[in-house]
Amino acid sequence: MKIKNYLFLVLIIPLLSFTMHKYYLSLCEIEYVEEKQSIQIIIGFFIDDIELTLNKDNNTKLKLATKDEAPNIDQYFETYLNNNFKLAVNNNSASYTYIGKEYDDDIVRFYLEITDVKVLNSIDIYNTCLIRDFEDQQNIIKIYANNIQKTFYLNNKTLKALLKF
Repeated sequence: MKIKNYLFLVLIIPLLSFTMHKYYLSLCEIEYVEEKQSIQIIIGFFIDDIELTLNKDNNTKLKLATKDEAPNIDQYFETYLNNNFKLAVNNNSASYTYIGKEYDDDIVRFYLEITDVKVLNSIDIYNTCLIRDFEDQQNIIKIYANNIQKTFYLNNKTLKALLKF
């Protein structure tokens, strides 16, 4: 009987350690659409991660993606993104328009856009989203512009990425 218990523990503990490990990732996709003269941005976060951060920042319980979600949730999202996700286009600070959000299972995606970009010579991204609350947070940035595709991995040591064309 002891051998069965021992084997059970030897097999189950490694499995539990893999399932209990949490990954802290966000994915940001940036595409320059030349014919529309716009930079289109999609940022995805795990809902529970962004909820923890927003609740902490605002001393509230926002109950994201539920029927009890705060009615002004887009204001919270827009404020958070404006404080933690910044862009410079062609060496000039660029403001984006918050178009909206979409929930998909355990992910929330934000849609942003910068308009009137006639030519894209460089894009500089500053992303501190979720870094403060999650030490292992990685913010993956995928850029597609001017027939170039580039990926950057930002974390608490590297908060910026620059791509020149």
